[in-house]
Amino acid sequence: MDLPTLQKYLNFWCSSSLDLFGSEISSNSAANFASGLKGRPDETQYDDHVLRSSSFKLLTPEGEQQVPMLNALNEVMRESYLKDCEIGLKRWNRQIERAGHDLRLTLPSARFRRSIGAWVGLPVDPQGRLVAKEEYEKNLGSWIPTEADRAFVHSLMKKVAEPGKMAGWVAPPERGINNLPVEYEYVKLH
Repeated sequence: MDLPTLQKYLNFWCSSSLDLFGSEISSNSAANFASGLKGRPDETQYDDHVLRSSSFKLLTPEGEQQVPMLNALNEVMRESYLKDCEIGLKRWNRQIERAGHDLRLTLPSARFRRSIGAWVGLPVDPQGRLVAKEEYEKNLGSWIPTEADRAFVHSLMKKVAEPGKMAGWVAPPERGINNLPVEYEYVKLH
């Protein structure tokens, strides 16, 4: 699969998954944290386990706001998720660079394609800039997969079940499980 198409899928899935964290400002997340049902990633790294006096600086379409930390926990977790995604993306980009390509994959802005929260329905490009609605609609097909992209990717996925063979859309590993050869027959059906 070509890298620009991969970038479109990255934009689509990353932006879709960000809504799963909920709205940036949420009294539900505050209540769930206070009752012990919700926590921050790596909670032990934080000194403030009650969050009664902490605040969070949040950028909204109206500008910067100071929000009680308890109400901003969804955003804190979203940012932590994005940092984790960046780690994987750095690995991918190193492999792409080693293969001799100039293109670097990037994560879209947390404001791009939001269906919940402060940025819901706003025409924001993958870099996080508000753009004219017409520009957004005109360029959306270059930012996320189109029907033609989906059909292309689907055409790549051909079932391969022969021992020692790899599907054309999967790169073969350097070695098999437990350093056995890739062609090793792990399961013998007789």
